[in-house]
Amino acid sequence: MSKPVVTRFAPSPTGFLHIGGARTALFNWLYAKHTGGTMLLRIEDTDRERSTEAAIEAILDGLRWLGLGWDGDTVFQFARAPRHRAVAEELLAAGKAYHCYCTPAELEAMREKARAEGRPPRYDGTWRDRDPSEAPAGIKPVVRIKAPLEGETVIEDLVQGRVVIPNKDLDDLVLLRSDGTPTYMLSVVVDDHDMEITHIIRGDDHLTNAARQMVIYHAMGWTVPSMSHIPLIHGPDGAKLSKRHGALGVDAYRAMGYLPEAMRNYLVRLGWSRGDREIMTTEEMVDWFDIVDVGRSASRFDFAKLENLNGHYMRAAEDGKLFGDLLATLPYLPGGAAFAARLTPERKEQLRAALPGLKDRAKTLVELMDSATYLVVERPLALDDKARQILDADARAVLAALLPRLAALESWSVESTEGVVKGYAEETGLKLGKIAQPLRAALTGRSTSPGIFDVLVVLGREESLGRIGDQAAR
Repeated sequence: MSKPVVTRFAPSPTGFLHIGGARTALFNWLYAKHTGGTMLLRIEDTDRERSTEAAIEAILDGLRWLGLGWDGDTVFQFARAPRHRAVAEELLAAGKAYHCYCTPAELEAMREKARAEGRPPRYDGTWRDRDPSEAPAGIKPVVRIKAPLEGETVIEDLVQGRVVIPNKDLDDLVLLRSDGTPTYMLSVVVDDHDMEITHIIRGDDHLTNAARQMVIYHAMGWTVPSMSHIPLIHGPDGAKLSKRHGALGVDAYRAMGYLPEAMRNYLVRLGWSRGDREIMTTEEMVDWFDIVDVGRSASRFDFAKLENLNGHYMRAAEDGKLFGDLLATLPYLPGGAAFAARLTPERKEQLRAALPGLKDRAKTLVELMDSATYLVVERPLALDDKARQILDADARAVLAALLPRLAALESWSVESTEGVVKGYAEETGLKLGKIAQPLRAALTGRSTSPGIFDVLVVLGREESLGRIGDQAAR
């Protein structure tokens, strides 16, 4: 009987959770869910100078926002350094590792010689078989593993296929630095073994590391986990993803007003597909996802596709859920805090009532908030340039004529307000647009909005008449 699948996401807390890391986390999460396994989280904080608490919190927050929960307690790699050192000592005692006393100058000379001879710069094994009694005084040694000198190392990668690396291309990598601190390569292997990871899913920039890490697995007699190295994400132009392409933190996408379910849907399609299906629920992703179906080619990030997909999710969202999403996201949106501060209980109700008309015109929560701004502004409204052009003398005369007719209504509804406007149009011979546009400008300060009769109802009688009166009297 095969062991239950255990995947892991292992970010370094030297910055935000970038979009490539988010996709790696998603693939690990989906594969664990698909197989009925678990996904663990390990924070690889061994780089003490660059690792920060703020970055750790940003990573955890980003995963929570994306809905990618992990199983068990978060493992912090640095705290396990004594265990990593113990493994290095075990390899030393078994004769599978050794002390290397080369100075930085000697190592640089090796690299220069290799370059001059057209060889990759590698450690030449100077101290591999030397007697420790020859150790020079005053030099603190590093500990290196004895890599195999002949044969080849084979990685049966579930994404990349069979990868063969001649062992002559592997050098004796450092396990412990001269100050006794474990290296990343050692720490990763020990942690993956101790955490009983069965499947390693990570970026293909780690593919060369895989063969070197397998040397440690074999030296310890440990089972090598299944490997899956997924292609990186490129920009629309095919170049390596940069900030101008979208290599931003997950927090930046939240601040741009994207929904987490849309982000999950977009990210899963970067390298994996299910026929021509563009839109799928998270449940469908879990049912269908298999790591062996991930392609080998780099994916291209496309903001336009993400925005269109997000617009679909917003239009399809149940109003109550979308309302909750918007309120929860306001603290992160540009201008969102000021918007939230003006949301009185009454205005919250107005916003909730306005959502059906607002969400059809917005592709992000930022656009949704922006189009809802008319609900929270104070009278008299500030007009944008287009609204100011609409409200010329003729338009104000239309407003002045409509004002008493609207004020005389006994009931305030879409039907009753529409009846007044259409009646006025028939009397005057004006086209509806010549009446609706001045109303829209007066009520929202803009030239675009949801349906004008919906706006009248959402704002209510008193506020609507007040705003129309403000512009009619100018």
